[in-house]
Amino acid sequence: MPLASAIPLWEASLRARNRSPRTIRSYRDTARLLVQFLDEHGLPTRADRIAPEHIEAFISDQLDRWRPGTAALRYRSLKPFFGWLAERGTIASSPMAHVRTPKIPERPVPVVADEDLRELLGTCEGDEFEDIRDRALLRLMIDSGARLSEVTDIRFVDVDVDGATVTVIGKGRRRRTVPFGPRTAEALEHYLGARIHHRHRELSSLWLSTQGRLTSSGISQMLRRRCCEAAIPPVHPHQLRHTAAHNWLALGGSEGDAMRLFGWRSRDMLTRYGAALADERALAAYRRISPADRI
Repeated sequence: MPLASAIPLWEASLRARNRSPRTIRSYRDTARLLVQFLDEHGLPTRADRIAPEHIEAFISDQLDRWRPGTAALRYRSLKPFFGWLAERGTIASSPMAHVRTPKIPERPVPVVADEDLRELLGTCEGDEFEDIRDRALLRLMIDSGARLSEVTDIRFVDVDVDGATVTVIGKGRRRRTVPFGPRTAEALEHYLGARIHHRHRELSSLWLSTQGRLTSSGISQMLRRRCCEAAIPPVHPHQLRHTAAHNWLALGGSEGDAMRLFGWRSRDMLTRYGAALADERALAAYRRISPADRI
């Protein structure tokens, strides 16, 4: 079977397994990129003729073009694809079994300083709808550390201002309840009051724009614009998640609670997110304890 012919069947199988649209898109697009690469380089494109060295050539090409994290994502997307081909008997065994995961050098994500966060929030002090919305949106992201996709997909009914919690849908379509503090609750309550008068208020999405639902791209654009207004370095939405995780651990929050709050299934993610300022937290902990002072 030509590999290109297997992709639609793979996509249908993923839908039957109720995989998330984001996962399906990632898997499908990576498989298409592989077929394109093989075709352009005169390599075999039949599923049963693809060898480990062909996959390695593709991953090497991805490393030349993109960051190691992107190449690793391609690897993780291809592994279940070839596993599925082997399960259905299209190929005798997966060539991925003999291809190693690309090594990702540790690149700590910068944590946003408290002063910059204050400046950022200070740009949303107006009474216009966008100011009220952005203030609530930014406070929720800073407070909860939820992923950009999770924040984007929050529905109006998912917010419990009185209980100071919001339900989000994380990776693997897993739901979890995320708490937030009094200032975020106040900002959200103000936004919900303004939302009642918005022309798109009937939509189920919590966050609204002039065009209707506020998308992930719209939130990212808003963040860039607010950073410019605040005259601070550009902040990526993921930095707010890293910052929330760092602050939680720095203030003495437990690692077990962090895994639940931030929706991590693996301790590897805890280590990665906590690595940015781990030395700083260790020094702060030492100063609190000062073991030698008891002597």
